[in-house]
This record gives sequence, C-alpha cells and structure tokens, in this order.
Amino acid sequence: MEFTKVSGSDKGNIRLYGLSTCIWCKRTKQFLDDLGVGYEYVFVDLLEGAAREECINEIKRWNERASFPTIVFDGKSCIVGFKEDEIKKTLGM
Repeated sequence: MEFTKVSGSDKGNIRLYGLSTCIWCKRTKQFLDDLGVGYEYVFVDLLEGAAREECINEIKRWNERASFPTIVFDGKSCIVGFKEDEIKKTLGM
C-alpha cells in the first residue's frame, strides 16, 4: 500500500489511516497540517484488493475495530478518533 507523505517538522513516524469521506479523518488530517508536523496518510476506502486487505489488517493490529481515523506514532502507540489534546500530548506539543 502506498502512503502520501506530508512534509513538516519531524516528530517521528506518524501514520494516519482514514477514509476519504470521513469528516473526523479530514479534521485530523487538517489538525496535523495546522501543527506543521510531517506525517503520512492513506485513505483506506480508495484502496482496492490486496492493498486494502493489507491495510485493514495493519490497522487491526492497533485498533481491533478498524475504525477511523487511526493514527499510529512510531509503531509504538495509537490514537483512535479525533482527539486534539491526546494528539498534541503524544507529539510533545
């Protein structure tokens, strides 16, 4: 699966899994943009076949329900949903 990279300050490896039609995913993406951090994202609903299945399996490692948005930080922690304060705390901001 291919992620889209967004440049910004290096706060580690941040991956956003979302849906292109989800308002909370869009808000989370915009929030990360507003914070100016670098991250990568993928809209799972735009993937097909094996790539989509691989992505959902990867999300389920962090979020059993595979709900969106799911943000993974450095492969160590995860936040599910649009939670500004938690995101800022995890990023040390």
